[in-house]
Amino acid sequence: MRHLPKPRFLTAALCAALLLPPALPAAAQGFDAATDVVVVEVPVQVVRDGAPVRGLTAADFEVYEGRKKQEVTGFEVIDLAAVPGAGARPALSASARRHFLLLFDLSNSESKSILKARGAAREAVLGKLHPSDLVAVATYSSRGPQVVLGFTPDRSQVERAIETLGVPELVDRNADPLKLTAAEVRSVVASGAAREREAMVLEYIEGLERDSRKGEVEAQRARVSAFTRSLADLAKLLNSVAGRKHVIFLSEGFDSSILTGTVDRAEQERMQEAVASGEFYNVDSDERYGSSQAGNALEQMLEEFRRADCVIQSVDIGGLRGEGDLGPRRASGQDALMAMAKDTGGEMYRNFNDLGAAMDQMLQRTGVTYVLAFQPERLKRDNSFHRLRVELKNAPRGTRVVHRPGYYAPRPFSEQSALEKLLQAANLLTSPGDTGTIPTAVLAAPFRPAAGEKAYVPVLVEVDGKALLAGKQGSSIPTEIYVYAFDGSGAVHDFLTQTVGLDLGKLEPALRQTGFKFFGHLDLLPGDYSVRVLVRNGVTGQTGLKAVPLTVPAFAQAGPVLLPPLFPEPPTKWVLVPETLQPGETRPDYPFMLQQQPYVPASRPTVAPGQEVQVSLVGYNLGDGELQAVARVTTPDGKEVAPATLRLAHRERGTGSAPDRWTAAFQAPGLQPGEYLLSVQLTGPAGSAPAAVLPFVVGSAARGGRS
Repeated sequence: MRHLPKPRFLTAALCAALLLPPALPAAAQGFDAATDVVVVEVPVQVVRDGAPVRGLTAADFEVYEGRKKQEVTGFEVIDLAAVPGAGARPALSASARRHFLLLFDLSNSESKSILKARGAAREAVLGKLHPSDLVAVATYSSRGPQVVLGFTPDRSQVERAIETLGVPELVDRNADPLKLTAAEVRSVVASGAAREREAMVLEYIEGLERDSRKGEVEAQRARVSAFTRSLADLAKLLNSVAGRKHVIFLSEGFDSSILTGTVDRAEQERMQEAVASGEFYNVDSDERYGSSQAGNALEQMLEEFRRADCVIQSVDIGGLRGEGDLGPRRASGQDALMAMAKDTGGEMYRNFNDLGAAMDQMLQRTGVTYVLAFQPERLKRDNSFHRLRVELKNAPRGTRVVHRPGYYAPRPFSEQSALEKLLQAANLLTSPGDTGTIPTAVLAAPFRPAAGEKAYVPVLVEVDGKALLAGKQGSSIPTEIYVYAFDGSGAVHDFLTQTVGLDLGKLEPALRQTGFKFFGHLDLLPGDYSVRVLVRNGVTGQTGLKAVPLTVPAFAQAGPVLLPPLFPEPPTKWVLVPETLQPGETRPDYPFMLQQQPYVPASRPTVAPGQEVQVSLVGYNLGDGELQAVARVTTPDGKEVAPATLRLAHRERGTGSAPDRWTAAFQAPGLQPGEYLLSVQLTGPAGSAPAAVLPFVVGSAARGGRS
């Protein structure tokens, strides 16, 4: 099990140190005060005879908002049969990915059923999903819904969340604000005491059961009312997550007689006789016909799930208990479970054997997604719901088109809940590509650890000041920074989150000149990673998302190693913001040194055409003796564009875990303004280090911090 550190929160003299919720996603940016211009994405599945229909084009679809036909301006086909399988992290948009929420109902289920449902969920669900699928874990109890883990591709985090179900006695407080990682299992029960964990989970759920059994019919009606209200709120929260959501609802259901009336035959006959004799006062209409209020509340809840593009797959977990299990049995809740599934387009399963087989069919049906995009006319940000209809031209008989029923007009940032913003932030970080309106540059370089296996990886984030100041409100800008290291499968290996409060009274001129540079670090085992950095303006909601590849070598066993070429720049160019460490955490030696003097490297250097600039090279295991340096300049797509020279000057020998450092001069004449990659390779007596690469910009196309 990986042990992830707690986030490090900033408290510098120039900062207000305010931890504010994350901001709006890029998809909802750039709106004026009254109306918005948005692009609506509609994931569509087309199924015939239980199998997906392949080979369709944009010309095969028609999209209607209300009665008005919309022009399809974007079209994408995602066929998971052609997407890389295990060990790869597919680069799919959030709308095209399947989302699965494992929702454990602790309030309407027996404790032993829940315990067995955990193992069944792992076997029936996790083992069958595609690597591109995202999974979340949540619980519902008398205390309301709890999101234990947000939507993540990291299966080990999902298993940890299922293991603990958020039981307070089992976990430390989750340090990850985006819930892309599950809370750490407490050390007292993390050493293999599985039986002790089972007992603690059982005790926790039984305590919730005792709380929910106080009173009879009226209390049950009140619980159903609270249940529908809470899950309606959960559905509204899920609406902020792009893409279709499959809610695997693990429950024994609530007493269906609250909706349908009593199923007791003797009681039905008694009430019928009372009506026949005119003794209406002896008949409780809710008991006879069911509560219309509860029915309406349930329908409102299901409508919220439908609008959020959520399909409920209900699983009756009551049958998971063995024949010898004693204790009270709940009134049948299968009718309620059936209604929840049927009215959202899902299925109701009476046991996990059914679910396991059905999962195979469901995953096959949803294996091909057509993502249609259109741009509606400017619409008001009034949170109104716009109904959609997607039709397939000349559809053969038996073809079924499944799509979201509509979309909500975007709401102002200030009206969104903290949980919505957190889910949206996680959505951005698990999506491919660089997005947003705040240009951001990132440099991550691994240094050999003084002790242990994990490398010390400084991360320098440059944030464009003018873009950050756009639409400024007030005298400060709370800027959120999220740094996550994902491996190839999407698993999170380390993360860092901080909020920087920038005092505009002191810093606005400097921010407008360039921006600010944040210095943090990650601790990573050897391997290949994608370091993804999300920067947000906590007031306006503007974002910048940047991803950079990172390889951490096994320094002790590796051959020659060369870090990315580092370009020193004046320390006064940026507003510098260092991370603040946790109490008891020691700051390692500053890694960026040249001729025994510290310097600040550029995350994305800027050079003038033909200019010779100083470069610092940092390497390990290159051996003694003369070194040969080869530099290549290419376009971002790898085409070599001009000869380049790199002259090695001074070498500083490292001792212990410290690297060797070289002062060098780099020049690439004849380059036109634009974006380039500098590739450097060093060869010495111990062999050649793999080429190290860093993006840089030439001439007028360059501006500090832009990506």
